Amino acid sequence: MYQGSAVRLQPLDGGLVELVLDLQGESVNKLNQLTQDEMQQAVTWLSSHASEVKGLLISSAKFLFIAGADITEFSSLFNHSHAEIEKWAWKYHNTLCELEALPFPTVAAVNGVALGGGLETALSADYRVLAEDAKIGLPEVTLGICPGWGGSVRLTRLVGAETAVDWLLSGKPKPADVAKSLGLADAVAPSESVREEALLFLQRVIADGDDYQAKRDFKHAAQADNEQWQQTCESIREQYGKKLSPHYPAPIAILSLATSHPVLSFRDALAAEAQCFATLALTDAAKSLTGLFMNDQVLKRKSKAAMKLAHRVDKSAVLGAGIMGGGIAYQSASTGTPIIMKDIREEALELGLNTAGGIMDKAIQRGRMDEAGKDKVLSNITPSLAYDGFEGVGYVVEAVVENPKVKAAVLSETENHISDTTVLASNTSTISITELANSLKKPERFCGMHFFNPVHQMPLVEVIRGEKTNEETIATTVAYANAMRKTPIIVNDCPGFLVNRVLFPYFNGFNRLLLDGVGIERIDQVMEGFGWPMGPAYLADVIGLDTMVHADQVLQAGYPQRMKHDGDVIIEVLLAQGALGQKNGTGFYEYGKDESGKRFKKVSLAAQAIINERVGSGMDITDEDIIARMMIPMCLESVRCLDEGIVESPAETDMGLILGLGFPRFRGGPLRYIDTLGLDVFAKQVRRFEGLGGLYQLPESYLQRLDAGQRFF
Repeated sequence: MYQGSAVRLQPLDGGLVELVLDLQGESVNKLNQLTQDEMQQAVTWLSSHASEVKGLLISSAKFLFIAGADITEFSSLFNHSHAEIEKWAWKYHNTLCELEALPFPTVAAVNGVALGGGLETALSADYRVLAEDAKIGLPEVTLGICPGWGGSVRLTRLVGAETAVDWLLSGKPKPADVAKSLGLADAVAPSESVREEALLFLQRVIADGDDYQAKRDFKHAAQADNEQWQQTCESIREQYGKKLSPHYPAPIAILSLATSHPVLSFRDALAAEAQCFATLALTDAAKSLTGLFMNDQVLKRKSKAAMKLAHRVDKSAVLGAGIMGGGIAYQSASTGTPIIMKDIREEALELGLNTAGGIMDKAIQRGRMDEAGKDKVLSNITPSLAYDGFEGVGYVVEAVVENPKVKAAVLSETENHISDTTVLASNTSTISITELANSLKKPERFCGMHFFNPVHQMPLVEVIRGEKTNEETIATTVAYANAMRKTPIIVNDCPGFLVNRVLFPYFNGFNRLLLDGVGIERIDQVMEGFGWPMGPAYLADVIGLDTMVHADQVLQAGYPQRMKHDGDVIIEVLLAQGALGQKNGTGFYEYGKDESGKRFKKVSLAAQAIINERVGSGMDITDEDIIARMMIPMCLESVRCLDEGIVESPAETDMGLILGLGFPRFRGGPLRYIDTLGLDVFAKQVRRFEGLGGLYQLPESYLQRLDAGQRFF
C-alpha cells in the first residue's frame, strides 16, 4: 500500500483500508503541496485497487484532523495569473472528486478541528463521525478569499444556502453538536475513541448495505431554478448584503457565489468556485489579510521563543485602581491569575471594582456570563490600601497617573515590598522606561507593559525594553500578557514607543489640514472611507483631549525636528477652553441626548469657530490629498521605527498598528500599505508634499530600499 511523508494507506480487517493523515515534521496536518500530492497518489492507488477494497476510513494520527491549507504557500501563489491560480485549485478539486467517486463507502473520523481545506476533505467523504469536542468551519473569508476546494459547493447542497452563507460569511468554527443537527456529521463520538467509532460506523454501513451512492447524489444534485428558489436567494442577499463593506470583496463575492451556483451542475459549481477563488486571490485585500495571518504566526513564534526564560506568575498586583487599573485587574482575574488591586483612596478602589464589575454586567446581559462567573472573577481581585501580600506576587503593574515624578515615587516605594524575583512594570503610554528605571535598585527587573483602553477589548500589549531590562523580565512579561489573552509585541524604549510614536504624526497631519481649511467632518468621513473605524477628530474625542495634548507634547519634545507643529495646535486651544472630548461632552464634536432621549454627535460650533479664526486663504484639497497628507506621516514614522530597531520586523510593526490603533485590516498595516501602493508610487506621493516639513521627507533607508527594488514583505 501507499506510504508517503504526509499520507499513508494501511490495511484493516475485512477488506477495509485506512487513509491516515500524518504530516511528518509538523505538529499539525495541513494541506501543503506535499500533502496534496500524496493525497492524489493515495487516491490513485485506491482507484486502481478498487476491486480489493470494501470501504475507506479517513483519519488523523495527530491531535486534529486537518488545520487547513498551508497559508505560507499563498504569498507566492497569489502572485501567479488568474488562470494559474484556477489550475492550482482544480488540482485538489480533482483529487477530492476522485475520492468522492471511489466505488465503496468512505467515512471521515474528524478529531480536533477540520478547517478550510480540512473540512473540504471531510465533506468529500460519504459519512463523517466527529469527536464530541471537534470543531469544523470554512474560515477563508477572514483571509479575503473563498473556499477553493469545493467547500462552498458541498456545504450549500448539504445544509441549504441560508445556513451555508451564515457559515461562509462568519468563518467561525462550529461545534460537533451543531454539525450533527445539520446533517454534516452522521455521528458524534467520545474524543478518545472517535477513530474506533468511525471504524464501527463504516463496518455497519457495509453490513447494512447502506446506499452511500444516494448520499453522493444528494450532495451533487442541483437546486431547481424556479421562482421559489429565486425568492429565497433574493431574501438571503437582502439579509446579508446590507451588512457587507466594499473594502472586503470576499464576503460580497461569497454571497453571490453561494446563492448562484446551487442551480448549476456539480462540476460547473466547482468551476464557479475556482474562478471566484482566483479572482479574490488577486485582490489587495486578500494579500493583506493573508499577510496578517502570517504576521500573527510571527508574533506567536516570537512569544514562544521569548517565554522560554519566563518565570511563572501565579499572583499579580496592579498599582492604581482607576478605570485602567480596574481593567487590568479584570483581565488578569478573568483569565485565571489572582490580582491585588492597590490604591491609596477607598473611592478609587470602588471605581476599580465597579469598572471590573461593569464589564461583567454587560457580558451577563449578552448571555456570555452568569452571576456565578462574575462572583468567581471578583473573588480573584483583592482590593487593598496597603502592600499586604505583595511579597507573594510574581508581577506588579503600575498604572497610576501619567506623571514621571509620581510614577517614579510609586515604583521606588513598591520595590521595597516585593521579592527580588518579582517583575515590576509600568503601564505608561509615553514616559521613558529607561528614565523611570533610574529610581529603582533593580532596573533589570523593570520594563514597560502598556495596555490600551479599554483593556478588555484592545488585544495589544506593548512590552517595552529599557536600557537595563534583562531578558528574563521581558520573557516573564510576554508570558503574563499571553496568560491574560493579549498579544504582546516587544519594542525598545523611545518617546511614544511604537503605537503612539506612529499615531501622533497622523494627528499632526490632521492639524495641518484643519489649518488649511478642511472641515472636521469631511476629514473624518474621508478617513473612515479609507477604512479607519473612526476619523481623527472623533478618535481624539474618544481618547480625550487632555490625554492627546500630553502625549503630543511628549512626542514634540522627543522629535522636535519632525513633530513640532507649524501654527497653532487646535487640540491645545480646545483643551485650554475646557473641552475634553467625550469625557465632558464637548470636543471636536458635541455629544448628548436630544429631547426624545436619542444620543447625538454633531460638529462643535465652538471648535469650528476656533479653526475658522486660524485658517489662512484656504486651499483646494481633494479627498486623495487628505488621505495622502494623513497617511504619509504615519507610514514614514513606521519606517523609521523599523530602521531604528524600535521594533524588530515589518510584521510586528504592522501588527502593532492593526491591534493597537485599528489600522484598516484589509490594508494590512502601514508597511504593507506602502508595498501595495508600490514603493515608487508612495515616494512620488511623499515628494508632492515634502514642502510640509520633516514628517513628509523620505528617510535615507527608504531611498536605499527603493533603489534596490526591495519591498517590506
